Amino acid sequence: MSARDSETLPQSAPALPGAHSLFSPESFLPALTGALAAVSEPREIRARTVAILAAARSAAMADIAAGFMSHPRAARETVRAIASLTDATVAAVHHVATTILHPVTTPTDAERLAVLAIGGYGRAEMAPQSDVDLLFLTPWKISGWVESVVESMLYMLWDLKMKIGQATRSVDDCLRLGAGDITIRTSLLEHRLVCGHAATAETLRDRLWADLFDNTVPEFIEAKLAERAERHRRQGGQRYVLEPNVKEGKGGLRDLQTLYWIAKYIHRVDRAVELVDLGFFTREEHLTFWQAEDFLWAVRCHLHLIAGRPQDQLTFDMQVEVAKRMGYRDLGGRRAVEIFMQDYFLHATRVGELTRVFLVALEARHLYKAPIMNLLFQRRRRVRAGFRVDRGRLTFMDEKQFLSDPLNILRLFEEALRTGILIHPEAMRAVAANLEMIDDRMRQDPEAVRIFLDLLLKHGNPERSLRRMNELGVLAAFIPEFAPVVAMMQFNVYHHYTVDEHLIQCVAALAAIERGDDAEDLPVVSRIMRGKVNRRVIYLAVLLHDIGKGRAEDHSILGARLARRICTRFGLPADEIETIEWLIRNHLLMSDVAQKRDIADPRTLRDFAKAVKTTRRLDMLLVLTVCDIRGVGPGTWNNWKAMLLRKLHQETAAALENGLEEVNRDKRTGEAKRSLRHLLTAKGWEPRAIKAELGRHYDNYWPGLPTETHYVFAEMLKDLGDDEIRTDLHPDTDRDATRAAFVLADHPGIFSRMAGALALVGANIVDARTYTTKDGFATAVFWLQDADGHPYAADRLPRLRTMIQRTLGGEIVAREALAGRDKPRKREAAFRFPTHVTFDNEASDVYTVIEVDTRDRPGLLYDLTRTLADNHIQIASAVIATFGAQVVDTFYVKDMFGLKLHQAGRRESLEKKLRQAIKDGTERAEKAERPLGGTF
Repeated sequence: MSARDSETLPQSAPALPGAHSLFSPESFLPALTGALAAVSEPREIRARTVAILAAARSAAMADIAAGFMSHPRAARETVRAIASLTDATVAAVHHVATTILHPVTTPTDAERLAVLAIGGYGRAEMAPQSDVDLLFLTPWKISGWVESVVESMLYMLWDLKMKIGQATRSVDDCLRLGAGDITIRTSLLEHRLVCGHAATAETLRDRLWADLFDNTVPEFIEAKLAERAERHRRQGGQRYVLEPNVKEGKGGLRDLQTLYWIAKYIHRVDRAVELVDLGFFTREEHLTFWQAEDFLWAVRCHLHLIAGRPQDQLTFDMQVEVAKRMGYRDLGGRRAVEIFMQDYFLHATRVGELTRVFLVALEARHLYKAPIMNLLFQRRRRVRAGFRVDRGRLTFMDEKQFLSDPLNILRLFEEALRTGILIHPEAMRAVAANLEMIDDRMRQDPEAVRIFLDLLLKHGNPERSLRRMNELGVLAAFIPEFAPVVAMMQFNVYHHYTVDEHLIQCVAALAAIERGDDAEDLPVVSRIMRGKVNRRVIYLAVLLHDIGKGRAEDHSILGARLARRICTRFGLPADEIETIEWLIRNHLLMSDVAQKRDIADPRTLRDFAKAVKTTRRLDMLLVLTVCDIRGVGPGTWNNWKAMLLRKLHQETAAALENGLEEVNRDKRTGEAKRSLRHLLTAKGWEPRAIKAELGRHYDNYWPGLPTETHYVFAEMLKDLGDDEIRTDLHPDTDRDATRAAFVLADHPGIFSRMAGALALVGANIVDARTYTTKDGFATAVFWLQDADGHPYAADRLPRLRTMIQRTLGGEIVAREALAGRDKPRKREAAFRFPTHVTFDNEASDVYTVIEVDTRDRPGLLYDLTRTLADNHIQIASAVIATFGAQVVDTFYVKDMFGLKLHQAGRRESLEKKLRQAIKDGTERAEKAERPLGGTF
C-alpha cells in the first residue's frame, strides 16, 4: 500500500497499548503461517487456523472486558478495541485464504480484492456481540479465485462463531444498489478498508461521492430523518420509556449516528469533532455529544456482556445489573438503579437537544426544511415586540437584546403558548446556553412569577410549554426544588414515567378536565372545575405534589415543605400557601382510603371526613387524586377506581354537610333493610318471606352491600340445599369489574378456598365480602377483574363453578396448583417489595384491620386467607389494591369470639405466621415449573 493510500483511507481501528499479539500482524501472521506449515489439507488448514484464532480471540476479548471494567462508564476505548480485534481476525483469515489456501503470485486486475468493514463496524465501533458486516469488493466482475477466497474466509469466520453479514460486489454493483436502497447507501457511507487492495477501496470511495452522494444530499437527509421518526414511533415515541432501547430508542445511539451519517454524507467528516469546525456544534455541544455517546456505548457493552448475546433493551432486570457493573451505589434513600436511569434519561434528553441544534444548522444551509404542521390553515397571529416568526417558528428579533433581560426567557414560552407557534430551535439553543441568567433575583421577581403562573393558568394547554421548559432546563432553573426530580426514574412497574414527566402528565390531565374533554367519564371533577375552585391553588398543587420524591424522608411531607418555600417565594397569599401545603402533604390520603379501606365502614368515613374538614378541601383533593392516578400511565385509571373515589367523595360530602353523627352503623343497617323491603315488595315477595329474609342475616351483613346485591342473595338463598353451591356472575362495565356472588353451606376457611379457586381460573379479586346467615349458609361476594383490569368474562362461569366445586371438594389443592403461576417474571424479579404487616384497632368500630403490603402473585390472597382461617380469624371483608407488581391486601377481621384482636401477643404471633406464609409461597413458586399456558 502506498503512503498516499494510508493517508487518504481510514485504516483499521487502533489497538489498545499492551494488547494481545493478535493485534500485531507483523509478528502474529508469520507465527500463524509457521503453525500451519505442518498441514496441507484445506480442511485441516482451516480447522487449525480457527483453533489458533479462537484461543487468541478469547484471550484478547478477556483483556478488553477486564480493561473495560476499569472504566465501566466510558466505552470509547472498548468499542474501538473490539473493532480492532475483529480487524485482526479478518486480516488473519484473509492472510490464510490468499497466501496458503488460494495463493496467486501475480493477481490480475479482477483479482484485486479489497475486504471492507461497513456499517457500525466500518465506524470502528462494536459492542461485544455486534454483527460483523463485511463487503468483499472487486474492481469489476467477480472471478472464480475471488469466490474461492471469500468462501474460505466465510467458513473460518463462521467456525469462529462470528455473526457475519456479508456481500460480494463490484464497484459498479455498489453504486447501482446504493442508488436504489437507502440502507445499503448508509452502510457504504461508513466503509473502511480492513485488508486487501487499497486501490480498489479508493476507487469506490471516490466514485461514491462523485457519482452518488454529492448529487443526492436532500434525498438522503429526508430519508434518514423519516427513518428516525419511524424508529421512534416503533419504540413508543417517548424519551422516558421504562425499558428503553439503548440503540434504537429516542435519545439512543442511533440518533447520534444519524447526525454523524448526515454530516459525513454532506462534508465527508470522519469524526464528530469536525462538526465544530463546520459550525454545526459549539465546543460545549460537542462535549455533550461525546459524553452521551461514551455513556450510551458503555451501557450497550454491559448489556452484551451480561446477556452473552446481542441485547439492546434495558429491561428492568438488566437495569439493576448494568447499574451495578457501572459502579452505581444506593444513596440518600434512592436505589443505585434509579440513579443510573436518571443519568441515562438526562443523556437521552441531551441527544434530543443536539438533534434540534443540528437540524437548525442544516436549515441555515438550506439543506433541510422542517415540516410545519397546518401552516396553510394557520391564522397569522401578531407576535409581541422583540419576537419574530422564522419559517413558521417563533424566535427573537435580536439575540443580544433578547438576552439583555432574563424575563425574556419566560416571555418566549408565554408568547409561544399564546400564539400556538412552535419555538425556533435557535431560540431554544440560546435559552439552554444562558440558564445562569435565571438567578435568585429573577425567581422572586413578581413579573417573572406572573408570567410563569400565566403559562400555567391562562392558555388552556400548559403541558406543551412545561415540557419544553423542562427539556431545556428552564423549569429546574426557575424552580430549583424541581431539579432533583428531573429524569428521576421510579423503579417499579406501576409508574410509566419519570417523576418530572409524571407531574407534567398530571397537569395535562387537569387541563383536559378543565377543557371538558373528559366530562362524560369524569362528571364529578369536571363539575368541580367548572365551579368556584381556586385554579392557582389546584394547578400548583398538581404540578408540585411529587417534588419531594427520591429522598429518604416521606415525599409527601418533604414535598409539602418545599411547596411552601416555592409559594412563599412566589408571593402567594397565606391561605393559598396553607391549602397547597395541605393538599401535597395529603395527596395520597384519598387514594389510600378509597383503594385500601372498606369505605362502607362508618368509621372509615368519619376518620376521613375529620382529616379533610371542609368540602372545599375534599373537592380539591379529589381533583388532585384523579389527576395523580391518570398521570401514572396508560391503563392505570379505570372505572373501578373511579367508582371508589366517586363513592368516597359523595359519602364524605354528605357527612360533612349533615354532621358526622349521621354516619353510624345502626342508621345504615336500618336504611339497607328498608331499601330491600321495598325492592322485594316490588318484586312480588310475600310479606312472610320478606320478614324471614330480613331476619335471616346478622347486623354486619347490611351496611357493606348495595340493595341490588342484597336482592341477588335473597333470590339465591331460596330453598338452598345443604350440599348445593349457587353462583351469580354479573359483568359491570361501569365499574370495570364483575360481581361474583356465591351462596353455599358454611365451611371453615371458605374465603381462602374460594380465593384459591378464583385465582386458578385467572380472576383477580379487587374487593370481597363474606357473611354467614343465622341458619348456617355462607354468602360471599367478590368483585373480579381479568389480567388486563377489565370485567371477568361471564362466558368463563362454567369453568369457575367447576373449579370452586373441585376446590371445596378437595379434588384440587389450590396451594400446590398455584405454585407454578406464582413464579415471578424474570423482568420483575429485580423489584424490591419489602413485606409490611400492620394491625389497626382504631380504623373500624367493630373489626381489626390487617394490612399486608408485599409483592403480588396469583396465590398470595389464598395463602394469606388460609393462614387467617387456620388461626380461627373470621374475615368479614377484604380490599385488594394492586400497584404494578406490588399489592396491598386489607382484611377486616374478628377472632373466633367475634371480638377485635386486642392482645399484642396474638397480633405478633399472627404477623409472624402471615410473613411465613408469604415466604413459603414464594419459595414454592421458585421451585415450581411455570405452566405452559392457559388455566385449569
